[in-house]
Amino acid sequence: MLLPALLVAVVGIIVWQKWRGPEIRAYRVESHPLIQQVVATGRVASDDRADIGSEITAVVKERLVDRGQPVQENEVLITLSADQLKAQEQEAQAALALMRSSRRPQAQARLEQAQSHLAQAKREVQRRRLLAKEKAIPTEDLEQAENALAAAQAGFDQAKLDVSALAQGGVEESILQQRLNAIRASLDKTQIRAPFSGTVLERYVSPGDTVQPGQALLTLRDQSKIELLVPVDERNLGVLEVGQPAIIIADAYPNEPFRAEITSIAPVIDPQRGTVDIRLSAAPAPDFLKEDMTITATIETARNDAALVVPNDTLFQQNGNRAKVWVYSHGKANETQVRTGLNSLALSQITEGLSAGDIVLGSTDGLTDGQRVRATISPLPQSRTINAAERTDGETPMKLD
Repeated sequence: MLLPALLVAVVGIIVWQKWRGPEIRAYRVESHPLIQQVVATGRVASDDRADIGSEITAVVKERLVDRGQPVQENEVLITLSADQLKAQEQEAQAALALMRSSRRPQAQARLEQAQSHLAQAKREVQRRRLLAKEKAIPTEDLEQAENALAAAQAGFDQAKLDVSALAQGGVEESILQQRLNAIRASLDKTQIRAPFSGTVLERYVSPGDTVQPGQALLTLRDQSKIELLVPVDERNLGVLEVGQPAIIIADAYPNEPFRAEITSIAPVIDPQRGTVDIRLSAAPAPDFLKEDMTITATIETARNDAALVVPNDTLFQQNGNRAKVWVYSHGKANETQVRTGLNSLALSQITEGLSAGDIVLGSTDGLTDGQRVRATISPLPQSRTINAAERTDGETPMKLD
């Protein structure tokens, strides 16, 4: 009698379990912080780079920097040979000193001498005019005195002009000073300096090379204006805005994330790839960033600190912001229409169709409306930011519907 009773019990349990339906993982609808993100890969880029050149023809004497080296504004990068210019500077200094110490006093002395000769010539002319009036001397003697006066006047006028030209701040001193300033300006150009703080991307000359005006000697990138160029699927254009924050992870430094924000969104779409280029800036940019380095950008496009959420795998028949879920109630699965809002990597916001505390089913393939099921409640999956080690090429689009 024991065996038949046991068999009946086993059959009863099997029938009862079958009547209860299959066991399905389920989640309780609850309020949860939700961050909507767009994750995309890109590279380090910079439009603020400059080719540093020479303004004079000279020979490279010394190159003080190399590729990848950081430099500060006004730091000397390259020194050009300056021997000839230094000789010209000494010559110009000597000419200016000679003018001030010798030529100027000599001109003043000549002026005083010419002034004395002029006074004497005037007196002589006056004397001879009196004698000629009394017929005491021939007319030729008076003419000679008047010619001497004219010559003395011309000499005085020239001496006066010379003194004026050689006077302090005069034409001669100005010309010599400008010549000296020009030589010194050329000397200064033998020191090729950094116009801004940055990093040397390329160098094109070595000591001994002859350089010409306009020739590029170095390429310098402005480290303070590094940009991050990220092509994003055009489907996400509607949720992207200038100023949105992002977390950036360089593939080479996965444990050193840093913050950035969108500074511009391209006005055109790349028709070949179906992407739109966005640029982000980090202030300050980490020192380890290098040109064309691969990075992953996790851009925060929206946030709700108390969103009513369900796991993404509970949604089916999605069409825009409309979808369906299976709601567990009284041991049965009931098909329910819902409206969605924000989406993250793991969770979706429900704005209509569910209430806090409702239970929704996951992995619902093959269910029919009203079917009996057994729900096993699991905790909600946690939303998190993807890291460089986990990323895949391309992007993870999550749009605000």
